[in-house]
Amino acid sequence: MDTASLVRKPLEAQEADLAALAGRGRLRKLVAPEGVDFSSNDYLGLAASERLRAAAAAALERGVAIGSGGSRLLRGNHAEHEALEAQAAQVFGCEAALYLANGYTANSALFSTLPQRGDCIFFDELIHASAHEGIRLSRADAQAFAHNDMDGLRDALAAWRSRNGAATAWIAVESLYSMDGDRAPLPELAAIAGRYDAVLLIDEAHATGVFGPAGQGLAHDLDGLANVITLRTLGKAMGCEGALLCGPATMRDHIVNRGRGFVFSTAPSPLMAAVAREALTMLADEPHRREALAVLVARAHGVLTRHGAMPSGSQIMPLVLGDEARTMHVAAAIQRAGFDVRGIRPPTVPTGSSRLRISITLNVMPDDIDRLGETIAQVLA
Repeated sequence: MDTASLVRKPLEAQEADLAALAGRGRLRKLVAPEGVDFSSNDYLGLAASERLRAAAAAALERGVAIGSGGSRLLRGNHAEHEALEAQAAQVFGCEAALYLANGYTANSALFSTLPQRGDCIFFDELIHASAHEGIRLSRADAQAFAHNDMDGLRDALAAWRSRNGAATAWIAVESLYSMDGDRAPLPELAAIAGRYDAVLLIDEAHATGVFGPAGQGLAHDLDGLANVITLRTLGKAMGCEGALLCGPATMRDHIVNRGRGFVFSTAPSPLMAAVAREALTMLADEPHRREALAVLVARAHGVLTRHGAMPSGSQIMPLVLGDEARTMHVAAAIQRAGFDVRGIRPPTVPTGSSRLRISITLNVMPDDIDRLGETIAQVLA
C-alpha cells in the first residue's frame, strides 16, 4: 500500500470545512468599515468622542500603564481596575463589580463558574453565543425555553424544582436581544426567580448606556437584589472596552477564586479601565446623548418600518428577509449605495430568519435615516 496516499495535508479538514462554508454561501471574511454607520454598537457615539480621548491622554500623562503585565491575582491588579469596579458598583447600585476583558469572557466565566453540579440553568433560546459557551463549560444541567415564554419557563422550573429541592436554579436572559431588539419581561422574570428560589442572570450588553434613568440599563431597578447578577459591557454604548459583572460580593469573590477565565487571563489594560471610568461618568453628565438617540430611533421606526423593518422599540431594528442568499445580496447592494448595513444569517440567527440588522447610533444624521429608507425601498423593489 502506498502510505504516502494516506498522509493528510496539514489543516486539510479545516480547508474542507471552509470550502463547505463557501459552497453554502456562509464563508465569512473580515472587511474594513465603509459607509454611513448602521451596523455598529457605538450607540451613543462615544468611541471617538473627544472626552474619552482626553481621558486616555490624561491617564497616560499621570503614568497609567498600557498593559497590565500579568493576571490580576499576580502583579496585574491595578488601582485603575479597582477604582472602576468601585465606581461601577455605585453607578449600578450593586454590592460589587468585577472587570473582565470583554463580554464574551465575562459570560463564559459567569456560567462556567457559579452554577454547580446538580444545579440547572434555564436560558432563553435566543441568548448570546457567549452564554452558550459558558453553559457548555458548566457542570450544571441546562434547559432552553422558548423566547420570552414565561409560561414555559414557569412550567419547566416547577417540574425541575419538584425533583430538586436543594439545588439552585439559574435563569439566563438578555434584557435587550441583540438580533431582534426586543426586551425581556424583567419584572415577571424577577417574580418567577423569587418564587422558585432562582438566581436571575441578566445580560445588559445592548441596554447599558441607552436605557434607565441615567443609562444604567433596563435592569436598573433590580440591581442590589441578592438573587440578581447583571453583565454590562463597555464596548458598545460605552465606547471603550471590557465588561462588568455586577451583583453580590460573593459572586465577585467566587469568580476571583474559581473562575478559570479570570484566574488564568492577563488582566485588562489599566489604561482602558481609566477610560471606562470616564465613560461611566459621562452617563450621568451627558443625558443629551440618550435623548438625541431616542429622537433618531423614533425617526428610524417611522421611516424604516414602512419598508419592512420590525418595530422593535429599541435602537436595533431587524429587517427579516428569510433567505440567506437574498439577504446577503440585498446587504451588498445597500453597502454599495454608501450605507454600512450587514446581513445576518445562520448560525447567528435561526434558519429561515436571515436579516438585515439595522443599528441606530449617534454616528448618523436624520437625513441618513431617510436616505437609507429610500435605498432599501429601491433595492427591494
